[in-house]
Amino acid sequence: MRRSSDFTSVVRAGVRRPGGPVIVHQRLDLGFPAARVGFVVGKAVGNSVVRHQVARRLRAQVAQRLHALPPGSGTVVRALPPAATATSDELGAGLDRALAALAKPGRA
Repeated sequence: MRRSSDFTSVVRAGVRRPGGPVIVHQRLDLGFPAARVGFVVGKAVGNSVVRHQVARRLRAQVAQRLHALPPGSGTVVRALPPAATATSDELGAGLDRALAALAKPGRA
């Protein structure tokens, strides 16, 4: 995702699930040809170097799970301050928990 309006739409109208050092927002009805993912890593996570490290690790973890996202959906992964000290495995485990909760029937 690249447009601010896409991020806003997913965060405001989507479903939110926590996953340890991350929170995952997802909206299914955006009509994208494939699943799209965006990342929010705010200043509360750390300085610029730390934020970019967290974003790179999150991108790598999401890339491994992209096949599990519903086609046409929009997903926003928001890093919380504990993500700064979390390992890649911990970030992946948090993503797995949040995505599993989103995949449950009747999640609305």
